[in-house]
Amino acid sequence: MKYMKNMMKLIVAVAFVWVATGVSAQQVKLGHIESQKLIQAMPEMAAAQKTLQNKQSEVEKELTTMKEQFQAKLTEYSNNMNSYSDVIRTSKEQELQQLQMRIQQFQDMAVENLDKTQKELIQPIMDKALNAIKEVAKENGFTYIFDTSAGVILYTAENSEDILPLVKKKLGLL
Repeated sequence: MKYMKNMMKLIVAVAFVWVATGVSAQQVKLGHIESQKLIQAMPEMAAAQKTLQNKQSEVEKELTTMKEQFQAKLTEYSNNMNSYSDVIRTSKEQELQQLQMRIQQFQDMAVENLDKTQKELIQPIMDKALNAIKEVAKENGFTYIFDTSAGVILYTAENSEDILPLVKKKLGLL
C-alpha cells in the first residue's frame, strides 16, 4: 500500500515537471489594450452616442410636458379645492393620481427602452472591437491580451505590448 502511494506521488511529480517544462519552453507573448480607448475611437460609437442622445432628448421633452401638465392640474386643484363638491374633488384627485401613475409608467418604459436601444447599438461595436483584437492577437502570435480598461491589471510587464495601435490599424482608424 505504501509502495502504491509513493508510486502515485512519483507519477504526479513527473507529470508536473513535464507540464511545467513544456509550458516554460513555449514562448509566451503578452499584450494589453485599453478597450475603452479603442471603442471611443471607432466612428460607430460616435453615431451610437448621438442616436442615444437624440432618443434621450425626446424622452426628456415628453416627460417635461407630462410633468408640466401634472403641475398645472395640481395648481388648479389646490387653488379651487375648497370650492369643489365632494364628487368633483374626488374626481380631480383620481385624475391627478392617474396622471402621476402615467408619468411613472412612462419613466419606467423610457428607461427600459433606452437601455434596450443602448445594448442594440453598442453590442455590435463591442463585437467588432473584440473580433479585431482577436485577429491582431492571432496574426502577431500573442498568447494573452489583457484589457487594462477593466481595472483588473495591477502591473504590466515591460515585455507586454500595447496592441491598441495594431487594432486601430486593423479597423482602419489610423
